[in-house]
Amino acid sequence: MDLDGPRLPSRLSAPEPGWTETADVVVVGSGIAGLTAALRLRGARPGDGTTPGPVGRIVVVTKDVLAAGSTQWAQGGIAAALGPGDTPAQHEIDTLVAGAGACDAEAVHVLVSEGPDAVRELIALGTRFDHDPDGELSLTREGGHHRDRIAHAGGDATGAEIQRALIAAVRRAPEIDLVEHALVVDLALDAAGATAGVSVHVMGEGQRDGVGLIRARAVVLASGGLGQIFSQTTNPAVSTADGMAAALRAGARLRDLEFVQFHPTVMYLGPDSRGQQPLISEAVRGEGAVLLDWEGERLMDGVHELADLAPRDVVSKTIMKRMLETGRPHMWLDARHLGVPAGRSGLASDEPDAPQAGAFWRTRFPTIYAALRSHGLDPVHDLIPVAPACHYASGGVHTDLYGRTGVAGLYATGEVACSGVHGANRLASNSLLEGLVFSRRIAEVLPAELSAELPEPVPDDRPAGLVAGGRLGELQETMTAHVGVLRSAVGLAEAATRLGKLAADRSDEVDLASWEATNLLTVATALTAAAIRREETRGSHWREDFPDRDDRRQAGHTEVRLADGLLDLDFHPAPATDERLP
Repeated sequence: MDLDGPRLPSRLSAPEPGWTETADVVVVGSGIAGLTAALRLRGARPGDGTTPGPVGRIVVVTKDVLAAGSTQWAQGGIAAALGPGDTPAQHEIDTLVAGAGACDAEAVHVLVSEGPDAVRELIALGTRFDHDPDGELSLTREGGHHRDRIAHAGGDATGAEIQRALIAAVRRAPEIDLVEHALVVDLALDAAGATAGVSVHVMGEGQRDGVGLIRARAVVLASGGLGQIFSQTTNPAVSTADGMAAALRAGARLRDLEFVQFHPTVMYLGPDSRGQQPLISEAVRGEGAVLLDWEGERLMDGVHELADLAPRDVVSKTIMKRMLETGRPHMWLDARHLGVPAGRSGLASDEPDAPQAGAFWRTRFPTIYAALRSHGLDPVHDLIPVAPACHYASGGVHTDLYGRTGVAGLYATGEVACSGVHGANRLASNSLLEGLVFSRRIAEVLPAELSAELPEPVPDDRPAGLVAGGRLGELQETMTAHVGVLRSAVGLAEAATRLGKLAADRSDEVDLASWEATNLLTVATALTAAAIRREETRGSHWREDFPDRDDRRQAGHTEVRLADGLLDLDFHPAPATDERLP
């Protein structure tokens, strides 16, 4: 189905490359997915920091410093069947249920089956997960899980600890060249349309400065998500959909973009707050915190069998419904009883149990505790204002079980990809695991699939264009108002109209802000088109005009591609994958 509207840029306006270098593989992104791919491609194994792998030179390009991506911000942990009595089969069922029938069942099986060994490899690499007093791995529970299977580090600093261990391993690897402060502008293609490298803009001085071309035999996208499409998100500022947009312009397909997860418990900072917002991890509810309305009533009682630990889409919808019913801007999270004897909450600072509660927060949730205190709240004494905000893109660049995209030589892994494991709603703490597992799988097949010779890029004479970076706020406000948690045909049509006007208003400003705004506009337009097509409520996609799930008409996947600046959307029917579960 061809979509009407102004044409989107087929490539980004940019200066001609001022420098060129070559590599066997370019990895775009430096989170768990990107660094795992780089390490595995060079043949690294735990404890082996010197033996070269089958791939020669690997270049990792990252938009900021190595630790600036979303992995660093992951609080809850990484899910895997590692605990007594737990099995991959149980993890598989929880993942399929959370995904609301839209998961790829085979991909989910791969994730949960290979996950335990992948986490053990992280541990052997040097990741210091938390342990209980008996020396066993400390496992907790989050929304949608029926078992304690979330491994965490530093209390609520799991992502930061994983990032630390991976960066240390990469810095010990001489075959891996690191290029920081580098935005991928576009993918380079050869005459057959296969990947031939990437053009990047490096913000630095010396040999690599400004726009350059890195020729390569393969490219692995691990560039993260699209959170900055919305006014409020838990994602860092670098999450501007660069990889998704570049892949789309290169001929890859984006699948299931309408499934954007809105985390239910993001700290509410006021109606004018923009950008990255403080996340209150699901693990806080896993330790016993509960959601309350403004009357002090439990929000999740009677809504779902798991109550406050229901899947994220269920909790977010419940919060939003109560906000709409009452006109309140947020709901409350009550964690005042954590770390104190049963039956006590709302302690005064001079009560004897208050220091005990404070010590619990500083040990189990030091990052969250510091964020709350910086905003004048003490969770030992105060309720926490929370509201849903954009958290994770379950859709992305369509891949197979080995990270291959529809473009030869282009692979994708992590949040930029749609491997199929998340379906319509990601299960808590499966994101780090996905990046880990599927990056390992890319490394299994990529060396044998490398082109024999370095591909020759051909000139790209397709129409170029940009949207001014100053229009980003308008884009974000449009998406938040009309393509956020609650959607309707009227609102989505209004969003499509506004986005079309932005696309038609081209800019001559060639700079970072304009590149990012254009990438966000490209993916926002595709996301909105997919949301219009899906006339049902499923997982994180909530249509007030189609409030029910419709497996007869809507079970399947949306796919968007870009041809001559116009989006083409297809729908591929597929059976729901949560039927007949135990």
